[in-house]
Amino acid sequence: MSLDVAHFAPLPALAGGLLIGLAAALLVLGNGRIAGISGILGGLLESASGDRAWRAAFVLGLFAAPWVFKLFAPLPAVTIASSPPVLVVAGLLVGIGTRYGSGCTSGHGVCGLSRGSVRSLAATATFMAVGFGTVFVARHLLGF
Repeated sequence: MSLDVAHFAPLPALAGGLLIGLAAALLVLGNGRIAGISGILGGLLESASGDRAWRAAFVLGLFAAPWVFKLFAPLPAVTIASSPPVLVVAGLLVGIGTRYGSGCTSGHGVCGLSRGSVRSLAATATFMAVGFGTVFVARHLLGF
């Protein structure tokens, strides 16, 4: 995936960030739950989960959001520069990481940091450092 930094528009990015913050705040205030995608999806997939309705609505909202956006503006072009095997391995590594880290970037980075969680600060710093290192190794040492 590549971003067109030369045509970066800060207002849509700000609006998106505000909407993410609003959604996270509404979920914690209205439902007492953290908007961590891995935890929401994991709970949806558990056979004994008794709170599937709100989890399913949240996940469906993630899939519906681009279609709603498309009503107001054209969707940005997306270019994926990696091969399917690299994407599969990356996805599996992210999934494993969310289990070991007890959450994902949305749970720790958005919700945990806003609550002042030291554990989330450590997790987010680790996510970012490993991400930077991975990009450096993949792009500059391995040539992906």
